[in-house]
Amino acid sequence: MLLDVRTYKVKPNTLKAHFDLYERYGKPAQARHLGQPLAYLRTETGDPNEYIHIWVYENAGDREKKRAAMQADPDWRDYLKRSAELGALISQTNKLMMPVDFFDAPKR
Repeated sequence: MLLDVRTYKVKPNTLKAHFDLYERYGKPAQARHLGQPLAYLRTETGDPNEYIHIWVYENAGDREKKRAAMQADPDWRDYLKRSAELGALISQTNKLMMPVDFFDAPKR
């Protein structure tokens, strides 16, 4: 199992517009290729302009295949264009992580 942990930071006062855009244009295309995330989380304490989502893959090959299909999807490319035009995103970090053996793997 491979977990893709993605942390995003947006400009102040743009999170709602960013989420609205994703919900309308990004989520349908992303769900079509990646399924549902393990978690899609906004910050309760700490930086209010940050959010995280976590995607579960079987392995690096599964991730590569699914993400390539998503990147080729015209609906996803349309979302990326709209997101760039909104200009809310400041930064993104990605960590590929694996569960340790002594805890049960997260449920999908």
